[in-house]
Amino acid sequence: MDIKLQEIGYSYAKDTPFEKRALYEVNIDIENGKYHAIIGHTGSGKSTVLQHLNALLKPTEGQIQIGEKVIVAGKKEKDLREVRQKVGIVFQFPEHQLFEETVLKDICFGPMNFGVSEEDAQKRAKHFIQMVGLDEAILEKSPFDLSGGQMRRVAIAGVLAMEPEVVVLDEPTAGLDPRGRQEIMELFYSLHKERNLTMILVTHSMEDAARYADEMTIMHEGRSVMQGEPRKLFSDAQKLAEYRLEVPHIIQFQKSLEAQIGHNLGKLCLTEEELAEEVGKVVRRERDQA
Repeated sequence: MDIKLQEIGYSYAKDTPFEKRALYEVNIDIENGKYHAIIGHTGSGKSTVLQHLNALLKPTEGQIQIGEKVIVAGKKEKDLREVRQKVGIVFQFPEHQLFEETVLKDICFGPMNFGVSEEDAQKRAKHFIQMVGLDEAILEKSPFDLSGGQMRRVAIAGVLAMEPEVVVLDEPTAGLDPRGRQEIMELFYSLHKERNLTMILVTHSMEDAARYADEMTIMHEGRSVMQGEPRKLFSDAQKLAEYRLEVPHIIQFQKSLEAQIGHNLGKLCLTEEELAEEVGKVVRRERDQA
């Protein structure tokens, strides 16, 4: 399901003394089946854009197309349930949204709210609790008796049980230790690949955007200022600095390494694995020439 934001503007508390402009002429194209990262410094407009992606907020200017649904500024929309079912959002600290007596009831709540039978909802709960790496026995426990990491996974299972076509990730690893952070990011990447889910990662982490995203949009002071493949956008460190962003640490390390050895590697490396491969090529080439 494609998502297109066209000339989106948004003001909080519009037409009141407290009006605050948050977005200006935002244009973003998110292609079906892609992993798209939206990055930017604090206050750049990322979170406001996020809430437009399943119509939690409606634009005050422009229009957004979510699949076949077109939402136009100033035009009342009667039924947005289908949009909100197809676009699931994993908010920061999603475990704060847990509220039911048991994990099973919590995961089933969303699907049943959209008309799925209790039997089918429970089947989904059993399937997705295992998919997020938890034992089925945890379904009978209270979510409030779980560890923070387990609660995070339960909340994610609840979003996946809606069987959305698009999953929006709002800083999904906030508050996790490095191991938990890696496990969660790899989980979402596996889901993206195996189920052809469109993933939209809203993050300030250049490393996560570089490692996982097919496309990126950079937000700055309420505007979408750049869009393209990570390797292309991260190649211009000077431009990124204008938007108060830095290139990923691995690129900084590569530039330092290239300065030391006196020549450039074959490509800009976005991950440690890519850098190791390119360095290996240089070593083998010099060995063969010796």
